[in-house]
Amino acid sequence: MYDREYTSERISELRENEIFVFGSNLAGAHGGGAAWLAYRRFGAVWGEGVGLHGRTYAIPTMQGGVDTVKPYVDDFILFSKEHKELTFLVTRIGCGIAGFRNEEIAPLFKDAICVENIILPKEFVENILSDGDIRR
Repeated sequence: MYDREYTSERISELRENEIFVFGSNLAGAHGGGAAWLAYRRFGAVWGEGVGLHGRTYAIPTMQGGVDTVKPYVDDFILFSKEHKELTFLVTRIGCGIAGFRNEEIAPLFKDAICVENIILPKEFVENILSDGDIRR
């Protein structure tokens, strides 16, 4: 069940222990969209396209189809479960420059619905819950 807030569409600052989760590319060239914001404001490292850096967590979305994004999302969910002291604010990864639609990426976060320290975008939650395979 998802009974918490949604990720804001515009994140300009982070509270203590909050992590900005964004779509990146494997090369860590954070030149646009949420990746640029992560790099300029929250400590993403140029050249690092995967994982925790500064107050960000990078999930690569530019290397192929949805099937190539899934392992990175799975790793992220596992990481978040191991770091309950942090709150992860997931942006609509892959739904900007990478060109995916909400309904393609959202199902990758199905296992995150019950992880209390992961905050998801409203569009992802609605898509996951409308699948009918998750209890509200």
